[in-house]
Amino acid sequence: MDALVNVALVLLVLVPSVVLHEVAHGVAALRFGDDTARRAGRLTLNPIAHIDPFGTVILPALLAFTTGAAFGYAKPVPVNRSRMRRPRDHGLLVSLAGPATNIVLAVGAAALLRASASAGSPFVLETLFRFGIINVILAAFNLLPIPPLDGSAVVERLLPRRLLPRWHTVRQYSMPVLLLIVLLLPGTLGGLFGFARGLWLRLL
Repeated sequence: MDALVNVALVLLVLVPSVVLHEVAHGVAALRFGDDTARRAGRLTLNPIAHIDPFGTVILPALLAFTTGAAFGYAKPVPVNRSRMRRPRDHGLLVSLAGPATNIVLAVGAAALLRASASAGSPFVLETLFRFGIINVILAAFNLLPIPPLDGSAVVERLLPRRLLPRWHTVRQYSMPVLLLIVLLLPGTLGGLFGFARGLWLRLL
């Protein structure tokens, strides 16, 4: 596949995937009493409100050019847990709403692929396939229990209240740890993504 076509296809499936992921956080927060995302104008499907120039465009484009695959992210939707009715419980559900949305999208893509396998055009089938894979990877990555990823909310919810101040201190240094994992342990992440991809392929 031509490199430019590959980049265009990657962005075509990645942008709506990360936008829906972030909107899901905001919608869940609103459901539990926090309207921060709505007041910030982030409960919209307009990608312009969510695009991070580096994470949504430059990074996935570079990866698509150099590796043929891609990964990315959108601007995080602002959430204020203190405005929720039950901050710890509802904060967990808000965090999990993003990867849950990606899982639903991946399952939907698999269902459409099965339904259109014999009659769909090659471009449509390729787009659906990549859409499913991208959403599986987004879900798997965001469920890692490392701040600031969504999976860290599970750890935070399980911790006793007396340990939360220490946890919040650790969170300040979590981004370098996450970057080191991404840069220095690509094989580990590749194994995780491969496992998730294998589960999705079974649906086909």
